[in-house]
Amino acid sequence: MSDSRKFETLAPEELEQLSPSGYYLALRLGFAFPLEEINALPQQWVEHYTANRFMLHDPVIRWVYVNTGAIRWSAIDLPDPQRVFERAYNYGLRFGLAICCADDTAEGQRSFGSFARPDREFTTAEISRLSGHLHALHFQKAPPTNLTQAEIEALVMVKQGLRLKQIAHELGVSEGAVKQRLRNAKTKLGAQTAPQAVTLASGFGLI
Repeated sequence: MSDSRKFETLAPEELEQLSPSGYYLALRLGFAFPLEEINALPQQWVEHYTANRFMLHDPVIRWVYVNTGAIRWSAIDLPDPQRVFERAYNYGLRFGLAICCADDTAEGQRSFGSFARPDREFTTAEISRLSGHLHALHFQKAPPTNLTQAEIEALVMVKQGLRLKQIAHELGVSEGAVKQRLRNAKTKLGAQTAPQAVTLASGFGLI
């Protein structure tokens, strides 16, 4: 995997300055849904986009699912039968940028961002800064690799709805041992509770 130290996140005010018409980020896309979404697009556009199910036809979405790197919307050479770009233009999203990054492995997850301006194309320097922001978030949200099999096993049983006593009985260990495994898992996942740890582990595809 690339060295995450060379990438830096941007402050919210910097993002607003670089992408004044709004932006959308999907981090750590799994089989169907991202681990986290950040939607700072105009509410009216979001409602119009959702109501018309533009995601099924959006050239940006189609591009980021099969490519990595960065591209201005104007350079995306894909059919747009629903005229998504034209309609976005009417909501102030007149010049756009799509960015996608992915893990180096074949099974790796990807993250993408779509950014928009009302006045001009994004400059090369701006594209570089926004790419660095997306890459930094992608690496920050990477799943931990240090969970033990015993910790994962305990999380699976919590997900199945088993209580502490039942988990201990199933595993043939003490309740104290189960508690310790769950504590370790919460720490490694950055979770406050066992259900939150289960949610995060599920989102990462660990369980």
